[in-house]
Amino acid sequence: MLEKIKNQIIISVQAAYGEPLYEESAMKAMIETVVKLGGAKVLRLAGARDIKNAKMMFPDLPVIGITKPQKLPENYLDLVYITPKLVDCASVADSGADVVAFDATMRKRENSIAEKINFIHSKGKLAMADVATFEDAKNAQICGADLVSTTLSGYTSQTISNSKEPDFELLERIVNELKVPAILEGRIWEPKQVSQAFDLGAFAVVIGSAVTRPQHIVKRFLNYNGEN
Repeated sequence: MLEKIKNQIIISVQAAYGEPLYEESAMKAMIETVVKLGGAKVLRLAGARDIKNAKMMFPDLPVIGITKPQKLPENYLDLVYITPKLVDCASVADSGADVVAFDATMRKRENSIAEKINFIHSKGKLAMADVATFEDAKNAQICGADLVSTTLSGYTSQTISNSKEPDFELLERIVNELKVPAILEGRIWEPKQVSQAFDLGAFAVVIGSAVTRPQHIVKRFLNYNGEN
C-alpha cells in the first residue's frame, strides 16, 4: 500500500455538511470525475458514506479516510477533531479505507496517539498522523505511525498563521531528521508547489481545495489583486 501511495498526488474530495456538494450523488460524481477523468491514483475522503462509495466504484484505489464533525467548533484551534476517537478509527477502517488518518497533535485527547495507532494496526490498516509541528511528527514516529502529514500546520493555537504557502519548512525538517514517510498537505494551489515538495523529499502530496472546492477556487479569482 505504501508503494501505491509513494510519489502520488493524493486528491482530497471533501465537502462540509450542508454544502450543495455534500449530497451523496454530488460526492460520488466528484470522486468519479477526479479518478476517471482526472487520473487520481489515491484519494483522501471524510466519512463512512464516501469511503464506501469510493471503494464500490474503485475497489483497488487506495483511500485515506478520516472523520470530521458536521460543524467545525469555534475552538477548533484547541480541539482534536479529525478522527478523534477509537470509534471513529473503527468507522473509517470498517468502511474500507486502506489508511486511517487522525489528529496526532499534542492537544488534549481521549485516547493516546499510541493507542490509536495500535488500534488502527489491529484493524489491518496503515496509520497516518496528521501533525502541526516537528515535535508532533517525532512523537508519531516513536508511537509507530506509518506516515505523517503536515495537515494541521497553521490550524492549531500553536501554529496559527496567515501564510498562504504550504509549510515547506516543516516538511523539510521531517524528511531530514525522521525516518517516517512525510506527506505535504495544506495550502497547495500551484503545480510548482507540488514539484517543490517532491524536490524536498515528500513521500506524497495531498491537494484538496485547489481542485475539489469550487467556492474557494471562485473566491481566489474574484479576490485576485495581482499578488495572491
